Amino acid sequence: MLNRSFAIMAVPFGLSTTMAISLTDGQSVTVLYGWIFVSIISLSIAASLAEICAVYPTAGGVYYWSAMLSTKKYAPVVSWITGWLTLVGNWTVTLSINFSGAQLILSAITLWNEDFAATQWQTVLMFWAVMSIAFSVNVFGARYLDLINKVCIYWTAASVIIIIITVLVMSDNRRSAEFVFTHFDASASGWPSAWAWFVGLLQAAYTLTGYGMVAAMCEEVQMPEREVPRAMVLSVAAAGITGIIYLIPILFVLPDVSLLPSVTNGQPIGLVFKIATGSAGGGFALLFLILGILFFAGVGSLTAASRCTYAFARDGVIPGSRLWARVDRRLDIPLWGLVLSTVVDCILGCIYFGSTSAFNAFTGVATICLSVSYGIPIFVSLVRGQKAVRHSTFSLGRFGFVINATTVAWILLAIVLFCMPTAIPVTPVSMNYASVVFMGFALISVIWYIISGRKEFTGPPIPADIEPEHDGQVVEGLGRVVTERETTLDGSSSSKDEMAASK
Repeated sequence: MLNRSFAIMAVPFGLSTTMAISLTDGQSVTVLYGWIFVSIISLSIAASLAEICAVYPTAGGVYYWSAMLSTKKYAPVVSWITGWLTLVGNWTVTLSINFSGAQLILSAITLWNEDFAATQWQTVLMFWAVMSIAFSVNVFGARYLDLINKVCIYWTAASVIIIIITVLVMSDNRRSAEFVFTHFDASASGWPSAWAWFVGLLQAAYTLTGYGMVAAMCEEVQMPEREVPRAMVLSVAAAGITGIIYLIPILFVLPDVSLLPSVTNGQPIGLVFKIATGSAGGGFALLFLILGILFFAGVGSLTAASRCTYAFARDGVIPGSRLWARVDRRLDIPLWGLVLSTVVDCILGCIYFGSTSAFNAFTGVATICLSVSYGIPIFVSLVRGQKAVRHSTFSLGRFGFVINATTVAWILLAIVLFCMPTAIPVTPVSMNYASVVFMGFALISVIWYIISGRKEFTGPPIPADIEPEHDGQVVEGLGRVVTERETTLDGSSSSKDEMAASK
């Protein structure tokens, strides 16, 4: 359980593909202490969610929790907002992973040809190719997805060990401890030093967004009210430690920083590996390990996005729900949900034609949407006096209010931070379009709620004997609730009142 949840975050890949952001906004101090700071904040958010999960151990995650913690009057609209944030967050996480992967693949060419600069068309076409591979694996290799997840764990662990040992042994020029632990230079960003440090936190915040998705495993384990909350918190702790172990050696072998942010496609990690090993071949060998993690993360994130699309479509949250909620009986997967997730991402990738900093927008939107979706049930719990979690088996005790309030405050700040451009002055090309993408999806959500949601949407299906404002012990039997408009993944239909109990 812990291994699977840890693998969701793909720490080496996330840190490697976003390194240009923190190098622009403070360098070593932002990279290292920014990671530690966000790890602590993420641990607080994970603990807050774990406290709720211990009472409501359901695979619906924050979407269900928001409804269950709210009053009957507000449960539909609160869960609608949370559902859309979760959906867009899943789409843009997949988008950012595969888009950065495309940039990383093209940056490998510069290891041998330093004059090569990928055009916008080449980058977008490579992104579409990466998306096509992830789509194909999800369609034709669906039966092997569990095996792929297991291989991912071992590949990631081995990659971290190999990269650390190789760069430390082979590098001829190492930085001083003073540089690694105290150097701060945000002059390239144009921002005031303190604000630049906060803007640079996007690297860490984006990498550590996957812990909330662990709730989807509630139906797959015994005693989910104990195991899932534990996995949420321990996965963040393990990711935080792994990040420190990975980052410190990278900072010790970091070359002249002025060479890195301007690297083609904004992916300097390949050049770091090349200089550390002293050869293009050695650099590519280490980069190949990161690209392997890309494959696992890209496939896994698209799987999660398609299942999320299917789940919300069956509840009528998105336009065209009847189509997107269909399950292919031959393949036994939500094929049309997979198609929609892929097409939406491929279309959003075209933002790169207008802005070469599109990747920052993708990571910003993904981080904002998932963070806010995590924050809503925590905020609702706070507003209602934390009554529902009073008897949680994962209680935060007397510190619960402070931890919950701190996480909500951080998430509100993150909304502003991660819409900021990495550097100023801003041009149409360098602008961070995260706010534009975020507001675009918000507009679609509001329009669809006015057209359909306010009349037909009653919130996620909750067993009739459970009140949304439930106050008490663990709610047992929160399996996947099946509504009359749902077709299950094996193609069979279920009545409105049927509920598939969890283990």
